[in-house]
Parts: sequence; C-alpha cells; structure tokens
Amino acid sequence: MNSNGRSQALSATIAGAFSRGDRTGLGRWFSTIDRTLLLIIIALIGCGVLAVAAASPAAAHRLSGARFHYDDLYFLKRQIGWVIAGVSVMFGVSLLTPAWARRLALGGTFFCLLALVYVLTTGADANGAQRWIDLRFTRIQPSEFFKPMFIVTTAWLLALRFEDRSLPTMQLSFGMLVLVAALLVKQPDYGQTALIVMVWLVQALLAGMSLWIVGGIVGAGLLGLGVAYLTVAHVTDRINKFVLGIGDTEQIEKALDCFRAGGLFGAGPGEGVMKFRLPEPHTDYIFSVIGEEFGILACLLIAGLYLAFVARVYVTMLDEEDPFLFLAATGLATQFGLQATINMMVNLNLMPSKGMTLPLISHGGSSFIALCLGLGLLLAFTRRNPFLKASPYVERWRAG
Repeated sequence: MNSNGRSQALSATIAGAFSRGDRTGLGRWFSTIDRTLLLIIIALIGCGVLAVAAASPAAAHRLSGARFHYDDLYFLKRQIGWVIAGVSVMFGVSLLTPAWARRLALGGTFFCLLALVYVLTTGADANGAQRWIDLRFTRIQPSEFFKPMFIVTTAWLLALRFEDRSLPTMQLSFGMLVLVAALLVKQPDYGQTALIVMVWLVQALLAGMSLWIVGGIVGAGLLGLGVAYLTVAHVTDRINKFVLGIGDTEQIEKALDCFRAGGLFGAGPGEGVMKFRLPEPHTDYIFSVIGEEFGILACLLIAGLYLAFVARVYVTMLDEEDPFLFLAATGLATQFGLQATINMMVNLNLMPSKGMTLPLISHGGSSFIALCLGLGLLLAFTRRNPFLKASPYVERWRAG
C-alpha cells in the first residue's frame, strides 16, 4: 500500500472512531458528549498553559534561593504534566453513566470527609493553615476534592424530595453542610467555606427552598463573618486591607500595577516586568500576569469563556426532567463559575484575598486534578443522545 493509501486508511479509521454510528465506548462518548462545553474547557486549559508559561519565570525567580534554583520553565513543565493527568481523569470520569458517576461521588464524599478530619490531626501546615496531606512528591488538599463530591451528594439528597416530600433530605444536607463548614473553618479555610455554602444555597434554592429560609441562612453567615472580624486576627487583617486600606496592601497594589502596565493589549508574551514583584504569580495572581502580558482584552476573553461555560450548562439543563441531573450539573457549574469570579475579583481588588486559584488556568497539582474530576462528573451528567432522548432506553442507560 502506498503512502496515499495508508493516509486514507488512517483518516477512515479516525473518522470511524468518532462516527455517530459507531457503537464502541469511544463512539458513544463522542456522540453523546456536550461538545460545545468540551471546547470551552479545552480553550480554558489552553489559556492556562499559556498563562503559566508567562508566569513561570517570575515564580521560579521568586521561589529560588541559595540552596535551590528553579529553572525558568520549571512550573510550565509541571503544569503540562498536571494537564495530561487531569485531562485523563476528566475523560475517564466523563465515560461513566450518570448512575455510576453518582456512586463515585457518594463514595468520594465519605472518604474526603475522613481526609478532612485527618488533616486537622496530622496534616501539613503552611502559612498558619492546616489544609494539606503531604505525600512527599506532592501535597493534596482534601477540600478541593471534597467540593465536587459534596455538590453531587447534595444534589442526590435534594432530588429525593421530588420523590417523597416527607423525607428530611433538605435537613440532612444542611446538617452535612454545617459539619463540613466547621471542619473547614477549623483549618482555617474561610474561602472554601464560603464557596461551598454559596453553592449549597443555589442548589437548595433550585430545589424549592423558601427565599425566607435562604435569606435567614445568608443573614446568619453575615453575622458569623462579623464575629470572625472581631475575633480572628487573620480575618480582621484581610477585611481592613480591603475596606480601609489599613495594613500591608503591597500585594494587591502589585497586582493592580500589572493591569496598568499591560493596558488593553498587553506588553507581549515574556515581556512583563511587574509580574516579578507578585507574591504568587503562577497561582493566586495569575490573572494579573495575564493582564500585564496579554492585556485587558485577553482578561475579558477569559472572563467570557467562564460566563459561556456557566450559561451553557444552565441553558442545556433547562429541559432536564431528572431533578438529580439538573441539581448536580447546575451545582458543579456554579462552583466553577463562582471560584473563577472570586479569583478575578480578588486580583482586581473587588474582594478581600481568598487564596483561591483560577480554575484550569492557575498552576496547580491536586487543585487542577480535583477541578478535572468535577468537570468529568459534569460532562457525564450533561451527556445526551439526540436520537434516543424520548426513548425508554435512555432511562435504562442512566440507571446504569
């Protein structure tokens, strides 16, 4: 066979693998996956690799010391490895049926709860917070993995109300929320606590919780924030920096300097100077690095991708008749969108510092894998078969 014949055969094989008529696992996956959502995810991951490439020299310079020197591309190389691992996790989880994805999340919630308790007793300490499990080659933050698992578990509990109104599933899920919030505050991790509470409120509201009850919970949360402001020095310091400009505001000033230096179109890839003054250029403040090197227009593009992601999920789920799939998908999308919003607002000095990464863009190990796990669950819950939507076989497939 000549080279032209071989190339035609290869093309036919690839086309066949992704054909709607193909009934293999890969063929079914491609014909049922939300390809628009998948493209948005791929675009964000691509933006993340470019952003880490821009931030890597600054991070390496800042973290290098007398005893150890980081290569300028050290964090980029690590990020590429995490991307390969994360995308593999996302793809593998997205192959699951909704029933198996739910079982994975229920089991994962239990083990993550145990990990949260373990962290408080023997976890690794950093910057006054006890949030990590040290595995020597990397550190894992259990709360990152807990978020998507808990969201799916909450969706399952709240969905049971639609089958039997007498079941106290709303109260049970709220009790779990209180337990988790207590464990996270103990670390302390107020940012993750606030994020999980906000996502739970959105899910509870979509499940039919009274606005009065939601308002009461929000009021209690604000009261708790006030108490924390008066009693916890760390919270007092961050709020004073944000509201009154009291204390060390150098960190956020450096972030804003990056946006000023970049302007609309940016200084150009690798041409940023202000990024070398940022404390966490590759993680918490990578959005500022994007602003300096690629400009405010690039920042708006990334913000638009996050908005498109959330809007796509909500619009897709509008006609979903299964309450569990509806609550799970919208909850996961809400978590993704809120986390991105919080990070971007912190970089723009529109919110006190939270220590939260920018989803799929910030350099990260366990946080990136956890995000991909959540996205894999979301892709599994949003899979649709356009030919069998009204068929009883769809219910059989969903039931596993």
